Amino acid sequence: MNAGLIVIILLLVLAFLGIPIYLALGIGTLVALNMADMPLIVLPQKLFAGMNASSLLAIPFFILAGNIMSRSITTKLIDISNALIGWIKGSLAVVTVLASALFGAISGSGVATASAVGGITIPAMKDEGYAPGFAAAIAGMSSILGPIIPPSVTLIVYASITDLSVSKLFIGSVIPGLLMAGGLVIYVLFYGKKHDLPAHRRQSAGEIVKTFKDGIWALLMPVIILGGIFGGVFTPTESAAVAVAYALLISFFVYKDMKLKDLYGVLVDSCIGTATIMVLVGISKASGYVITTSGLPQQVLELFSSITDSKVVVLLLLNLLFLVIGMLMEANAAIIMMTPILLPLLRAFNIDPLQFGIIMSFNLCIGLVTPPVGICLLMTNQIAESSFMKTLKAVAPMILIGIIVLMMVTYIPQVTTFLPTFIK
Repeated sequence: MNAGLIVIILLLVLAFLGIPIYLALGIGTLVALNMADMPLIVLPQKLFAGMNASSLLAIPFFILAGNIMSRSITTKLIDISNALIGWIKGSLAVVTVLASALFGAISGSGVATASAVGGITIPAMKDEGYAPGFAAAIAGMSSILGPIIPPSVTLIVYASITDLSVSKLFIGSVIPGLLMAGGLVIYVLFYGKKHDLPAHRRQSAGEIVKTFKDGIWALLMPVIILGGIFGGVFTPTESAAVAVAYALLISFFVYKDMKLKDLYGVLVDSCIGTATIMVLVGISKASGYVITTSGLPQQVLELFSSITDSKVVVLLLLNLLFLVIGMLMEANAAIIMMTPILLPLLRAFNIDPLQFGIIMSFNLCIGLVTPPVGICLLMTNQIAESSFMKTLKAVAPMILIGIIVLMMVTYIPQVTTFLPTFIK
């Protein structure tokens, strides 16, 4: 059997048995190396080489910044959003979308966004009479803005495999992220009017100014991070370090809602999250080496070429493939598993790797709210204490919005390439 295929089969089987993804990938790679009579020293060599990249330093810093922010700054962002549009019917759901977009511009994680924003807005929505299923659905769907809007951990992982510029990937994902956020806001406004959802009183200009004054330091955080990256002031890795320093400074000395004793727990959680991703990325270099040398990518290319010679059809098939994979597997693991296999296919059909990286990331982010994995939806459903079937029914139209945006990203290249070209 093909060594690359062994890696994938063992990864899927062991993952379904409940073994952590990084262990499943490592075991699959070891077995494949042994069966292909390759030296086992390849695994530690490639593992170290995979983690020995300066761009990956952005991952622990963004995770740490998101964890710090979830303890203090998130509430300020929600207050600002509520001050601006709180008088609209269904405004709290709109606030959930906007706060998730702002939080995502710092953390780069869907799970962190679902926990930080959903943990605050879901109970508030229930208190105002929102259906628990809808509250869980909008918070879960909004959480995928975390890994779509830059900075995105999934795009950093993709860049480490393809050697693409992290900054270009970040810039290319801005318009898709804004389209997704805009689509959700429009849907929520329509839903709010149809179901007569509650609205808050319109705040006076003085109250809005006071809210902005109180939350301006929180609002400046995504502005500094994204403005610094897009303006060429610092690299994504440097921006991640700036985010941590800024979050600590604001939490400890400006808002003073975080104590020194809280820092230990934040650091432990961040270390665990970082270690899982970094080991996964490291092992991916070894598994990628096995998959590439086994000739599996060429066989996949021949399979697709035998089905069609149309770039349009190939992109459609890849979207269907990743929508299914996203339902079954964590996004970073899927990117690590599939990217080495598909790179020759991208070159053969003249598909822009930058555009494809955002297509794949967007696809897999939709998987965060689709069963059986759907970890973000499971998390928000648990917070809302809702029937999972009611939550699934509520989230279905929102997933359709995501697929529509995905098709725009897939078949209108300018959606992802305009900003990188313009800024360059």
